[in-house]
Amino acid sequence: MRIDVLSLFPDMFAPLSQSIIGKALERDLMQFNVVDFRQYSHDKHNHVDDTPYGGGAGMLLKPEPIFEAMDDLTAAHPGPKRVILLDPAGRKFDHVAAKELAQEDHLVFICGHYEGYDERIRTLVTDEFSIGDFVLTGGELPAMMMIDATVRFLPGVLGNEESAATDSFEDGLLNYPEYTRPASYRGMDVPAVLQNGNHQLIAEWRLKESLRRTLQRRPDLLADLPLDSTAQKLLAAVRREERTQVAPDEPDIN
Repeated sequence: MRIDVLSLFPDMFAPLSQSIIGKALERDLMQFNVVDFRQYSHDKHNHVDDTPYGGGAGMLLKPEPIFEAMDDLTAAHPGPKRVILLDPAGRKFDHVAAKELAQEDHLVFICGHYEGYDERIRTLVTDEFSIGDFVLTGGELPAMMMIDATVRFLPGVLGNEESAATDSFEDGLLNYPEYTRPASYRGMDVPAVLQNGNHQLIAEWRLKESLRRTLQRRPDLLADLPLDSTAQKLLAAVRREERTQVAPDEPDIN
């Protein structure tokens, strides 16, 4: 996969040379490049923004720098590509979107700044994404998050290919609690079922605890999630257990 980013602040992407993505770059599992589209400005002050027609607060990114940067990028790397605009009005980025983008050969991210974009820039774009219902000062941080989430699905990037398959959201549920040694620490013990070597019981416990955590923290995920008969029975058991939990004693305020 090749990933290009159009940004006014290319130095912000230095963290992507570290950790798992850094190793993927070293092993040529992906290519990564940041284009400073300020290079394509048309005046001596390197302006890439201007006031909006019709008035209004803030400034808009001008079309020329983005279009010309894309022209050069397309000339150097012809072929199909997904061009992604980071925008609060875009589709919410999630686990499914990351897996979808990981199937592409070439991704291009356009990082905005200021109040917004000249509308004509959207004609270059195949996808618009948002990472949540809030506004940041620019698209660099969302782009980095999306790249990190996407690259994890590229073959060979993770040391253990099962890691991505057991992530939260992979099956629509949050991940189950996990433990490592020591078996007992400061009065907290690893559940006995995880130490007995019975893989069937361990798998059942993990599914049940995934259902429990999802019910407690993200019940919305369960609304339309297709569950097999085993998962349905475990979820019913979790619901009963949650309903019958004894409430903590009221504090004595006398």
